[in-house]
Amino acid sequence: MYLITVLGNLLIILAITNDPHLHTPMYFFLSILSLDDICFISTTIPKMLMNLQSHSRAICYAGCLTQMCLFIIFCCMDAMLLTVMAYDRFVAICHPLNYPLIMNPRLCVSLVLLSLVISLLDGQVHVWMALQITSLKELEISNFFCDPSQILDLSCKHSLTNDLFKFFVGIISGLLPISGIFFSYCKIISSVLRIPSPGGKYKAFSTCGCHLSVVCLFFGTALGIYFGSTVSHSPRGSAVSSVMYTVVTPLLNPFIYSLRNRDLKSVLSALYKPGADTRRPEIHL
Repeated sequence: MYLITVLGNLLIILAITNDPHLHTPMYFFLSILSLDDICFISTTIPKMLMNLQSHSRAICYAGCLTQMCLFIIFCCMDAMLLTVMAYDRFVAICHPLNYPLIMNPRLCVSLVLLSLVISLLDGQVHVWMALQITSLKELEISNFFCDPSQILDLSCKHSLTNDLFKFFVGIISGLLPISGIFFSYCKIISSVLRIPSPGGKYKAFSTCGCHLSVVCLFFGTALGIYFGSTVSHSPRGSAVSSVMYTVVTPLLNPFIYSLRNRDLKSVLSALYKPGADTRRPEIHL
């Protein structure tokens, strides 16, 4: 599964890089998301595979903090990129004539850098909270990696402080991106419903279907386990949810975008058939 995830996301990056038709803001953000997914899954799965080979589930304290920090950075980056992609679709559908002016290369790079800065800050805050652990001997986590929500349960002496911190960070890195995505799609749906032709409505919704599928899969499982640990303490349920958004989501992303996106499908097929014609008519909404 790990190799499939890495190869699938690498194929998307290769397809977008090699085809000039895909050098647009939407595919630029998609390539960054694919790169982030590779880094995201690489923070947990290689260590898990090493543990299975060595029959040891131990990890040093510094290694655990490093894994947790990288995990938070790439997880938050995923959330920020999905929000940026929703804004990109909002501009493309609601302001098509001004789209090239608004989503210029400078703004696209700035949005990615802003997402990275927010993710780095989020990771540092989690590490600072984890450093409050006073006892470092024989700590046990009911998961296959250093799950931030479980690390915070160990680091905070008072459960109220732990819960308040979780909700505060969850609002910043989870609910705010969801609010931005929700606002963007409210505007998108309002604009699409005013399109007179059924074909135009279908084309508009089809450009958003892949993104919505990934948003529901990622945010549903990630926020569920992050906030769920404050309500329920089921190790089995926590581990299953962790697998969903750390392994399954990065694995499904290449399939969702390649199977439901006609442009990517044609370019990926051309990689296997070098003589294939990838030219296609422009679609204006």
